[in-house]
Amino acid sequence: MSKHMRTEENDSGIDAPDEYSRDNVERYSNKRRKHSLRKSVARGIVIALVAILVGGGVAFAFWINNVQTRMNNSQVITPELQQSLADASADNTPDTPNDPYYVLLLGTDGRPGETDYRADTIILARIDPPSKRVTLLSIPRDTMVEWKGTTMKINGVHTYDGAAGMVQIVSEKCGVQISHYAEIAFDGLSTLTDAMGGVTVDVDQYMKDTENFDDVTELEPGVQTLDGAQALFYCRCRHFPDGDYTRMRHQRTFIKAMLNQLLATNDPTKIVSLVDATADVISTDLSISDIVTLASEMVGMDTESDIYTAYVPSEPKDVDGVAYVVADWNALDEMMKVIDAGEDPSSLDVDQYGYVDEGSSSTSADAGADGATDSANSSPVATSTATTSSQSAESTASSSTSAPKN
Repeated sequence: MSKHMRTEENDSGIDAPDEYSRDNVERYSNKRRKHSLRKSVARGIVIALVAILVGGGVAFAFWINNVQTRMNNSQVITPELQQSLADASADNTPDTPNDPYYVLLLGTDGRPGETDYRADTIILARIDPPSKRVTLLSIPRDTMVEWKGTTMKINGVHTYDGAAGMVQIVSEKCGVQISHYAEIAFDGLSTLTDAMGGVTVDVDQYMKDTENFDDVTELEPGVQTLDGAQALFYCRCRHFPDGDYTRMRHQRTFIKAMLNQLLATNDPTKIVSLVDATADVISTDLSISDIVTLASEMVGMDTESDIYTAYVPSEPKDVDGVAYVVADWNALDEMMKVIDAGEDPSSLDVDQYGYVDEGSSSTSADAGADGATDSANSSPVATSTATTSSQSAESTASSSTSAPKN
């Protein structure tokens, strides 16, 4: 039976879906490794850490504590967020220790020290280590929601109630429990990319923006290794003919490329070094051991066929003079049943849900970086995207709206 279901509301008035445990990552570390490569990686991690401990136990302990403190930024990882995530594990039982789990990923426009910033990119990720599969669901930042009696764009929830509010609203709308949270400011994306030595991406089209970017203002199409500034441009450039949907697809493409490079490394200490280099720009409740364990569990994953991607079924609309993206929540319920079962969202009716990934569109002459959906061009009414090794299809529907405002 599918785990996707609505349950009775809890005291906060938020639907509390069932069964996913935020402790799953730790529990996976106790699972017997079935493949020699995974055994090798796990063994390498242990040897590396033991060697460091033997060489300088006190210094290493201090370093671990320092990195962990920086990652668990108290301005982001608040007690309220911890409670929201803890609530998600309330229904865990010993019979379901190896279930897949959900992580909320946010890209924000915040700067160090700021607290009232917006969620610019919202992705719900389903992580399935036993099957070595990941599903990424993009939620348009301008999606219209009701929050505490007020109609607002979903990214505004972060301004009012931070990460905890985002976990609650996404959990409610998607009907699943969220076990972990990770947030990165867009400036931090540049730091992360440079720390990895660049990320290789197949840029699907010519992109140019001379108004919103300084360091990089254009990209040529084709396979290329992006540095930090180029990665920021690739992931933030917007105002495509289909509005914000191409931008969201680029972000998921970049995540896939990053995962591909991270999982291809045979040196587990590189993961630890990367965590150290980016601890100031990534805020998460995950521990270093969580991250290293997850990386070792996903080694061998086929990033071409086992990363599914989808949009929330939606369309831009003007509501009382405000430009929103209006979601089809009933269609999302059907999509979440497929995602929750670990299946490819492209199995849904393409005519009903728009087009799957790998389609391309051209940018406007000077695509914007910080505006919302481009209304002058067509956009999908509802879009489900998935990439497999053998499938790529596209079907679009268009609508004409005024451009959403921040």
